Amino acid sequence: MGKQLGQGDIDALFAAAGANASAKPEGAEGEVVLERYDFSSAGQISNDQMRAISSVNDLFARNLMHTLGAWLRTPFKMKLVAGEQLPFSEFLERLSSPNYICSIRLEPLGAVGLLELELALASPIVDVLLGGVGRAWPARELTGIEDAILTSVVQMTVQELNLAWQSVGLEFVFEKRESEAAVARMLTSGEKTLCVSFEARMPEAQGAMNLCLPAVVLNAILRRLISEGDRPKRRSKEAQARVRQLMGEVKFGAALQFPSMRLRASELAALEPGMVLRLPLAKHAISELRVGGLQLGRAHPVRTGEHRGAQLEGAIESEDLSGVLETQSAAETMSVN
Repeated sequence: MGKQLGQGDIDALFAAAGANASAKPEGAEGEVVLERYDFSSAGQISNDQMRAISSVNDLFARNLMHTLGAWLRTPFKMKLVAGEQLPFSEFLERLSSPNYICSIRLEPLGAVGLLELELALASPIVDVLLGGVGRAWPARELTGIEDAILTSVVQMTVQELNLAWQSVGLEFVFEKRESEAAVARMLTSGEKTLCVSFEARMPEAQGAMNLCLPAVVLNAILRRLISEGDRPKRRSKEAQARVRQLMGEVKFGAALQFPSMRLRASELAALEPGMVLRLPLAKHAISELRVGGLQLGRAHPVRTGEHRGAQLEGAIESEDLSGVLETQSAAETMSVN
């Protein structure tokens, strides 16, 4: 037969169990505190990340303003209006109709974003590129030619996006124009998206451009964007080539002249039209080529076709040229300020 426990034995067992539960193991720091986690907050963009995004997109807006303005040869203003996190369903509700909306692939993430351009802004751009003055027409669907022209403008916009986001290794690839039905199937209605809105103005029209990106896949890139914020920026080869190209279009004041000399006041006072003023220079004296008031080299005045020219004598050192250009740039900057 099994052993039977009395009431005293049972009380002793319960007392021992209570003592073991109240005793803490050596080295234990206490119980782990559990916190409630809301899975709906997954993909939420922090305030620091939103500030970093605003900085990048503001750079994009300024670059696109100058690029499109120079290409269209008409005043074109663009600015960042807002950046906010929205459910994809709310982004769809804000879309105008008809519109121009295209899909853009985010590499190396493999995700897909959307770029919308209001037709109120698209029509004057097409009008300018077709030789018009940039007037807006009533909202309607684009013709095949107009669609092809606007696609080239959107591709230029995507290139500027790449320049703005290249510091974090994010590349935008233009895919195609999408129908409203195809756009609605790209993301789930409840998925969080980053919606960035821009406002563009032309002399006779204004409109909006909206960029929609899935927020979840951007978190890793955004963390890198914040970490890169405090590091010195390094220009890519493409950016360096672009800066060099733009600097090559800068114009500096230049003059081909005789070296400084002294003349008698009586000779200057006696000058009349047709007189020859004798200069204290040898007949083979070489003129000075000055850029920004600084001597760059020596040259002979010559004829080149229907224009005058300067035939340089001797080589110009690159250090001397750089010094002259930097000095002139600094002088012009001080005069503007």
